[in-house]
Amino acid sequence: MSTVAFYTLGCKVNFYDTEAIWQVFKDNNYEQVDFESTADVYLINTCTVTNTGDKKSRQIIRRAVRRNPDAIIAVTGCYAQTSPAEIMAIEGVDLVIGTQDRDKIMTYVQQIQEERQPVNAVRNIMKTRHFEELDVPSFTERTRAFLKIQEGCNNFCTFCIIPWSRGLSRSREAHIVIEQAKQLVASDYKEIVLTGIHTGGYGDDIEDYNLTRLLWDLDKVDGLERIRISSIEASQIDDEMIEVLNKSSKMCRHLHIPLQAGENSVLKRMRRKYTTEQFAEKVRRLKEAMPGVAITTDIIVGFPGETDESFEAGYRFMEELGFSEMHVFPYSKRTGTPAARMVDQVDEEVKNERVHRLIELSEKMQLQYARNFVGELLDVIPEREHKGYEGSGLISGHSDNYITVVFEGSEDLIGQICRVKITEAGVNECKGQLVRVLQSYSDVIDTPHIAIQA
Repeated sequence: MSTVAFYTLGCKVNFYDTEAIWQVFKDNNYEQVDFESTADVYLINTCTVTNTGDKKSRQIIRRAVRRNPDAIIAVTGCYAQTSPAEIMAIEGVDLVIGTQDRDKIMTYVQQIQEERQPVNAVRNIMKTRHFEELDVPSFTERTRAFLKIQEGCNNFCTFCIIPWSRGLSRSREAHIVIEQAKQLVASDYKEIVLTGIHTGGYGDDIEDYNLTRLLWDLDKVDGLERIRISSIEASQIDDEMIEVLNKSSKMCRHLHIPLQAGENSVLKRMRRKYTTEQFAEKVRRLKEAMPGVAITTDIIVGFPGETDESFEAGYRFMEELGFSEMHVFPYSKRTGTPAARMVDQVDEEVKNERVHRLIELSEKMQLQYARNFVGELLDVIPEREHKGYEGSGLISGHSDNYITVVFEGSEDLIGQICRVKITEAGVNECKGQLVRVLQSYSDVIDTPHIAIQA
């Protein structure tokens, strides 16, 4: 049997795409092996968000070539899309395929096996208007299913290369999304995470249909217990979206809304489509519609022109909003973006100091948020044995409001809905006690949007 090994860099969408490509190989009787093993085909799914992402991608490609010089080395993903010639120049690379046409990957692999001639299969992504259809019926070692509904982005933020590597926004047809959701439920997944490059942009290219309507249609899928949106922009949260979040018992009380900067002049230079005032108003309305909602965010620190004053104003803004967690990144120059050419680049030491301050703030807010749930009951879907404590009888998973909860329980509870009483709050995880296992949310009167007093 032929073997294939994968290495994925970058975001959740890349991990989804790798799973989808694995299905193509699996359907052609390939066996998956570890990347450090000898394989017939190595596939590296690359990232290009930063210049460092490019460098790491090149290192991994060379590692695969060294591992088995006779293997077919295939490279896909964002770096492959934006810089195919750079990758083709690496000795030993056989196939570069970008972020589209991956359904044709086996045809290329067979062609290379016969002819042993390298193939550059990258096309202009900006001309692509169709969603790349690749199914993922199940996930390796996962209890939450990811469902990709959208690809590309129309925003062109000044720091970001993604529209050039993923193309313009395009949506998966609704009937295919619903069908995929039903298949995942049939495979015993109780939670589906809707994902994409710009998930909230779903429906921008479909007449009279948008993300809110898709959520209502998913709400009707029998057996689907939890729907989570991987990320959504503040500008895409409108009255209709707030209504579905409020009324659908399946919507998770967790939204990841990238802020990127907490001060208006910086947001404007980033070409973000909101002000801090508009962002704060959306957050206020969401907290009203979904009591106890967890709002997580992304922050870029040290964007060109970020002064001490604008950083301090941003710090205060984030503190007032009270996120439940912040993912903090120092600004990294991306060749080819407008921000890389801006004057007033911020000193690296200053950036690092600001990053540390925001990480401390994030941890403080995480703990504050978690403390609200001590003594209350949350519904948790265990995902694995507690990391680092295997064999101890402890399991961990996420509540609907994205708190990692660790509690005593056997492995056969993994993937089931467990009602857990929170006994202790922590920064990265909370401790809890199993109260009972639920068949589904419908077998209890209380809705998962309301934390139940123990």
